[in-house]
Amino acid sequence: MKLKTWSLLLLLCPPLVSAAPTLVKQVERAQDGLVIPYQEYQLDNGLTLLLNTDQSDPVVHVEMTYHVGSAREEPEQTGFAHFFEHMMFQGSKHVGDQEHFRLINEAGGTMNGSTNRDRTNYYQTVPANHLEKVLWLEADRMGFLLEAVSQHKFEIQRDTVKNERSQRIDNQPYGLVGERMGELLYPRDHPYSWQPIGYVEDLDRVNVEHLKAFFKRWYGPNNATLVISGDFDTEQTLAWVEKYFGSIPAGPEVKSATPQPAQLDDSRYQTLVDSRIRMPMLYVSYPTVWLGHKDEAALDVLANVLGGGKSSLLYQELVETGKAVSAGANHYCAELACTLSVWAYSNPSEGGALTPLKTEVDRIVAELAQRGINDSDVQKAVTELRANLILGLDSTQGKARQLALGKVLKDDPLFSINAWRALATTTPSQVTNVYQQYLQDKPAAILSVVPTDKTDWQAAEPNYITPARELPSDDEKIVANLPERQIQDDFDRSIMPNAGAPVTIKVPPLWQDSLGNNIQLQGIVNDEIPAVSIIVALPGGQRSEQPENIGVASLTAAMMNQGTERLTSGEFSEALEKLGASVSVSQGFYTNVMKITTLTETLTPTLELVEELLFTPGFREQDFKKVKTRTLESMAQSRHQPSWLAQQAFRQLMYGQTRMGLPDEGQAEQVADITLEQVRAYYKQYYNPANGHVLIAGDISAAQAKKDFAFLTQWQEDAPKVPAVEVQPQPAKPGIYIVDMPDAVQSVLRVGQRALPRDATGSFFYANLMNFNLGGNFNSRINQNLREDKGYTYGAHSYFTGNRDAGVFLVATDVRADVTSEAIENILHEFTQLQKQGPTAKELAYLRSSYSQQDALAYETLSNKAGFLLQLAMMELSPDYLAQQQEIVSKVDAGTLTKLAQQWLDPSDMVIVVVGDKAKLEKSLSKLHLPLYDFTLE
Repeated sequence: MKLKTWSLLLLLCPPLVSAAPTLVKQVERAQDGLVIPYQEYQLDNGLTLLLNTDQSDPVVHVEMTYHVGSAREEPEQTGFAHFFEHMMFQGSKHVGDQEHFRLINEAGGTMNGSTNRDRTNYYQTVPANHLEKVLWLEADRMGFLLEAVSQHKFEIQRDTVKNERSQRIDNQPYGLVGERMGELLYPRDHPYSWQPIGYVEDLDRVNVEHLKAFFKRWYGPNNATLVISGDFDTEQTLAWVEKYFGSIPAGPEVKSATPQPAQLDDSRYQTLVDSRIRMPMLYVSYPTVWLGHKDEAALDVLANVLGGGKSSLLYQELVETGKAVSAGANHYCAELACTLSVWAYSNPSEGGALTPLKTEVDRIVAELAQRGINDSDVQKAVTELRANLILGLDSTQGKARQLALGKVLKDDPLFSINAWRALATTTPSQVTNVYQQYLQDKPAAILSVVPTDKTDWQAAEPNYITPARELPSDDEKIVANLPERQIQDDFDRSIMPNAGAPVTIKVPPLWQDSLGNNIQLQGIVNDEIPAVSIIVALPGGQRSEQPENIGVASLTAAMMNQGTERLTSGEFSEALEKLGASVSVSQGFYTNVMKITTLTETLTPTLELVEELLFTPGFREQDFKKVKTRTLESMAQSRHQPSWLAQQAFRQLMYGQTRMGLPDEGQAEQVADITLEQVRAYYKQYYNPANGHVLIAGDISAAQAKKDFAFLTQWQEDAPKVPAVEVQPQPAKPGIYIVDMPDAVQSVLRVGQRALPRDATGSFFYANLMNFNLGGNFNSRINQNLREDKGYTYGAHSYFTGNRDAGVFLVATDVRADVTSEAIENILHEFTQLQKQGPTAKELAYLRSSYSQQDALAYETLSNKAGFLLQLAMMELSPDYLAQQQEIVSKVDAGTLTKLAQQWLDPSDMVIVVVGDKAKLEKSLSKLHLPLYDFTLE
């Protein structure tokens, strides 16, 4: 194979003369709370720096965003931006292989990266004393990545990306919808015609030299924005940024992309046959504008009116009438193009045909001309988005993400907030105008997604054939010839900065109180944002179901989301939307749960709606029929989901036919027989607030909370009697259990056994300490073996999990079908090695360091705080249990962890679930010399 080269002489980098970052702009907090205060700096090499100080928690979030996504790729080199995201975690000149993940985990932090069409970002949140180390890490991979890139790393990450595509797209129900819609909307040379994951054939065609050229072209400081949000000293941070980034030369010039919205002369129809689905899907996309266009806000309102929730036209006229199982709409905007999309799922039990559904969608869109747009439509959308923006300011990551997105894509760090301000001034006539311009009688791209052998269900005969891809021959692969970067420093980059003095981690002050009927109130007062997060946990849940009505807890929770006696589901939803609030009801194993999120200013009317819902739920017969239909269809669809099949098979093998062994929503034959009277009876008994917990985090005092929740004492019934949990021994024998899924491109594995009930400081906690280096983090033995060393999987992890009464240990991973038996063999080998040798001294130090600082991140958001309160309540813990855990971690030794490995990791005890193509797997699995069983979910 010959490699042609071409030169980008006009894009060569100018020489760099380093100087201190220049302050470009400073923005202070606004009175309405919707401005993120920041300082914007620029380095001489073009790097943009945004600083947002927030000293509410001892954490810092660092986000590096490069203005390169799949839209910057060549049509014959798709998937490169995403592939490169993977390579950026493989070490650099001064950072060893996998060291980036290890160092962040060791610091008690979290990290990841993501790629979309327009940008790639890398982000980490760490205790504030590790900021310098994170900047050193980010600078090293910006300036010195290529010195560490090798053909071996390239091959491993290529396999990893292929595994990711298989797991997330090819082996998933509806997984190919995005790819097919891109091809249907755009010509082949349009950068949105392919997905960020790319095409496998492109990944197979390229080599490491193509990857290096991509880095040189796009990964310069002049194409990057660095955002730091959290608890830091500004002057010191500026000095660090200049030190580590200032000497990195600018890359080639990067010009702003020109918007290219889709252009359709006529409506295009295609059909996707998906063997992994049951419910047919109709997907309709109308081309509109591009990010930041003057019509974007009005189109957002239009999408909200059409399909923005239960009060929307599509939901009310399709779902509420039983014509669709689910329906919605959104206006998705990206840098080059936006689309307003409508989707709906038909009911396969009632014919499943998409033609009548398409007729209904067309009717709803057409009748919008007569209905018109009113002030209430606009105000609802404005209120919803404002609430979402405020809640997004709840974390350093949320603030940094908004600043980065706006700066990179629109050169305005406050773009998201300014977009809301544009929305707030939108008029009904503007929405009507965009409806007429972009939707009314306009062509669209229409995709019918149908099950195998059901092409007669398609909305229309396909009338558009996606053009074949034109790929260069093997001897015409193009590699850019760009210069190597020359970096000169006056310090030794190989010396990793030390962490600063440990941060002080304080459990947020708690208040406790009670109401009548032993209703426990617990709260954390926090006024960082004007919002409140509430969890109401009522004794009941799945454990309270009787053998004859398994699934009633799930159905009752679904019915509690269908409005009140006074307000229909749509009306109740609309009332919440106008307040910028959300209320959802769900069920767990021990409790029925109401989750409430609202702005402080609308807390009172939100709780009035909560009171109405709790005391006078609608429970209408017509709603019950729809809810049961949707539930049964969802349960049927789950059986086409490989990960669900694996998890449920493992659950059943662990717990048998007890409640813990059955699906959360029950089994279809039982759910089908549940009556509305049974739901009402369950509600009456197990939505009683007596002995319940109300957990409140946010901008509300203890006294006000007690007053606001006094309505809970009005419940007249006696406290419910909750039955004891039935726990039986593991019914399954060790061995391999095959769940057949013909033609599966991957095998989904679950490996484990029954283990321990959950606790905070006892055997369960110790067992998870043992598991930390086995499969409990990215750098663990199992993940490094299967993903990083062999390229078998996108990811593998293990954990102990359970509830107060029982638990399991398991390994979970999706692997290439052709290495299924080898993956199992390697997992069992890692068990044996840890049993024999125990953790190394390095692993023990890594465990201690990771656990000792991770609590700094534990209480940052309101949802974090509410979840912490829920943990205290459900496990009956003292708030100082975290300090007890730290004491355990500081003293645990290798011998103790080795004994736990010997107790729980015996390969001969393992139950192994394999969801895959039995015909292709059985021969190789038999060579493992383990008992083989066919398994069918009951």
